[in-house]
Amino acid sequence: MLGKNRVIFPGEKVLLALSGGPASSAMLRQVQEVRTGPGGSGWGPGAQGSPLTPLPCQGLSRETAKRLRFVPGLIHIDEGAVCGQSPAQREQNLARMEALLQETGFPYYLASLEQALELPGSVLRRGPGAAGEPCPSYKEAVEGFIQQQRQEAADGDGDTSSVGPSTQHGPGGQPAAPRLPPAALTAELLRLFEAAETLTAKEELLQMLRGHLILHTARTRGYPKVMTGESCTRVAVKLLTNLALGRGAFLAVDTGFVDGRHGDVTLVRPMREYMAKEIAFYNHFFGVPTVITPPLSTKPQNPTHALSVPFAQRREKTSIHRLMESFLLGLQADFPSTISTVYRTGEKLSAAPAEASSELQRCLLCLCALDIAGEEELALEPTLVTEETGDGADSRAAFIPLLCYSCRLTFKEMGPPATLPPYVRAEARHRSCRARMKEQIQEFLLEDDEEEPGTS
Repeated sequence: MLGKNRVIFPGEKVLLALSGGPASSAMLRQVQEVRTGPGGSGWGPGAQGSPLTPLPCQGLSRETAKRLRFVPGLIHIDEGAVCGQSPAQREQNLARMEALLQETGFPYYLASLEQALELPGSVLRRGPGAAGEPCPSYKEAVEGFIQQQRQEAADGDGDTSSVGPSTQHGPGGQPAAPRLPPAALTAELLRLFEAAETLTAKEELLQMLRGHLILHTARTRGYPKVMTGESCTRVAVKLLTNLALGRGAFLAVDTGFVDGRHGDVTLVRPMREYMAKEIAFYNHFFGVPTVITPPLSTKPQNPTHALSVPFAQRREKTSIHRLMESFLLGLQADFPSTISTVYRTGEKLSAAPAEASSELQRCLLCLCALDIAGEEELALEPTLVTEETGDGADSRAAFIPLLCYSCRLTFKEMGPPATLPPYVRAEARHRSCRARMKEQIQEFLLEDDEEEPGTS
């Protein structure tokens, strides 16, 4: 998949986002050295030379026919605070995850979701990647990498692709011992999620904070590419979910192989052609370890109301995400080609996102181009947030012009703006100030189609 698309160049730094689940764990295993032979050490039933023993395959192994020549780094975000885990359970999961990351020999970063509350407002701005100088072609990058490898070999450096002991890097770039964030920061995060009115809004909020934290880590650590472990099943569910949430204009960006909305950091989904069932079999036969964190949807929305509703029904119908997942998996059980059909349909969508000439034309939360042009002509106009008014940069009315249609709907259920993360409020004030300034000097600006006096 990576070689076919030629997105990641040789020698490029790539950050692997690991949740500890089956898909991301399988992605990490395929990037690692995956080779066992008769009498060698391995994983699962095929480790001792049985017919299931894997032959040299993709990864960073020097025996692999097609080696992945990028420089990997790992990141894991602890989300246990909003998933109902106690501090002891979070410490246990972090210890298990750190042990797995240390075995890889790659540099890794352990972060907690609470750290997203301390992000700078610049994380909500597009990087300069798209406006910079054109990158060299893939062929030129390969030739340059081979020459560099030959030069290092001639200098006696040997194989530079081997990795040393894995180390964790803290916020200052130095190795740091894993620890839970302060209790005050955890309490602030919990207040943010408790203010959300529906579980659908909480799911969207969790994805937003996780994405912003990964993006900030990639930028500060110098990783121009980020790999996520979204499987074909997850992509199909996400496609229908986003369609129901009003993100039809961004389906190609949200579910495609490459997501370049951030400019300087590109998201890549290399596992999107593998079904969840295939990944489960792969992990089973090769003994791929996983660390499972309970999903957000297992927490009851209303404890009083939850007593009168069967547990199975609460688990299925708590959010649009859960409904779409249950719907697709139910169809898949009776019609095995359902998920692959939805996935292939998504492949036909145009991957070219709408262009935005300035930050004011990008959504504050998802960073996609605003899709609200001509909203007065849409039949969806009554569903837009227009019933609340107010003055001030932190009022609800001040946020609405900065959001796309889907984020407007989610914003209605996120509680008062005062509970939003500080970096979101700071960036909203910054954009509102720039919009007012532009409006004040609008009559002095020249349009693109206007000519200066004296030119013809």
